[in-house]
Amino acid sequence: MRNIFLFIRRYFNFLFFLVLQIVALSFLFRFNKFHEAAFLGVASEVTGRVNERYNNVEYYFKLKKANEALVEENIALRRLLRSNYETADTNKIQVVDSIRVDSLLKFQKYDYLEGRVVGSFVTTQTNFFTVHRGSAQGVKEDMAVIGPTGVVGRVVNVSSNFATVMSVLSRQFKVDAKLKRTGERGTVSWDGVSPEYIQMRNIPKSVKLQKGDSVLTSELSSIFPPNILVGTVDAVLNDPSTNFFTLRLKPATNFSKVQYVYLVANLQREEQLKLEEATKRTNE
Repeated sequence: MRNIFLFIRRYFNFLFFLVLQIVALSFLFRFNKFHEAAFLGVASEVTGRVNERYNNVEYYFKLKKANEALVEENIALRRLLRSNYETADTNKIQVVDSIRVDSLLKFQKYDYLEGRVVGSFVTTQTNFFTVHRGSAQGVKEDMAVIGPTGVVGRVVNVSSNFATVMSVLSRQFKVDAKLKRTGERGTVSWDGVSPEYIQMRNIPKSVKLQKGDSVLTSELSSIFPPNILVGTVDAVLNDPSTNFFTLRLKPATNFSKVQYVYLVANLQREEQLKLEEATKRTNE
């Protein structure tokens, strides 16, 4: 307290001048319309800029909650897609109404779970992600993993609360895919050379190809839902010794920026695999 009084005593003249200046300015702005309007304009400009900066900072710190809300909303919408429901072939027409989803659960083929990426390895020959969701939350091995823009990879290992995802940029990864425009199917994999490109093989040379053609997951994949974007054609590589093209693709996913993913379970996969294995044993 003593220091405060000493400070006031020492700078009394200057402080008294500031007080008188403030009083004079208040009289000027209060009783003079022109100066009042000018002051309000400047004050509004300053206040607006301060609020803008504050809102930007507040918006930045709320991005995490916004992203989580968007992921949950996307999961709910994906579960309503018609392609998630598939019945055996009959002479009846299946009509999927999102209002009556509960009555169609017995026909549901794909289910979705959201996952947050907590680890990423993108500089090796067997790149993978770690997702903070495991067996305790419903994750199983060989679940498909997709992102907002396309295919990401496949679940290979699961613990109670975490799962590792083999990325498309792994030499061990393969997926059956098709050209969107023409329908020809081939196998997509990575040659381990450049992380900017993946390859699609076994495309007949009779197919007319165009740069920019979309490549989607095919109906023959037992893991991935059909029609998920894998990449786009960047170049057509001609091998004179074969009757097939090799396509160089630009991946649909930017693997260095993946933060949230969707883990997809094929609810009919086990039944399909059991039947195929039984048929193989029968034919041996």
